[in-house]
Amino acid sequence: MSEALNRLVDELTRLPGVGRKTAQRLALHFLKAGKGEVLALASALADLKEKTRQCTVCNNVTEGDRCPVCRDPRRDETRILVVEEISDLMAVEATHEYKGVYHVLMGAISPIDGIGPEDTKVDGLVARVGAGGVSEVILATNPNLKGEATALYITRLLKPYGVKVTRIAFGMPMGGALEYADPGTLIKSLEGRREVG
Repeated sequence: MSEALNRLVDELTRLPGVGRKTAQRLALHFLKAGKGEVLALASALADLKEKTRQCTVCNNVTEGDRCPVCRDPRRDETRILVVEEISDLMAVEATHEYKGVYHVLMGAISPIDGIGPEDTKVDGLVARVGAGGVSEVILATNPNLKGEATALYITRLLKPYGVKVTRIAFGMPMGGALEYADPGTLIKSLEGRREVG
């Protein structure tokens, strides 16, 4: 292959879920595509990196200081749904059922991988709860060892604040990820949440 084509294939294989064959198919698609289509994709990628940042409140992706969820006056700010990643927030939002706000941890605690609480955005959650006005924190970390460790850690941190801490119900399969769950499963998981601690 040409050096340019090979370089693109190598870059595409860095994407999650994209193996070498898929990367080659995509690279060949871009090779056949019109220049405008390719430049539009390149521009969208550049805009993503230049114009977006984390919400100053919940860590969701935004182009301003606060994300659309945090700016929405119809949201119930007394309930915070805690998720590991932005993709988890997007999965819950796709149900159109949850009307509270979020806190994105940007990861999960995993001592075996060298990821401690300081590597997540747990401190921001504690600060939000400590500021008052929060009646419930819903833990929606993934139902795996990392998610459970993270949920337990957060539960212990929030206990002194007297806030109700619940965990989503396990309609979610053990070892599954929120971003891959169907809306019905997510709705049932939210409805069947239970208090922790």
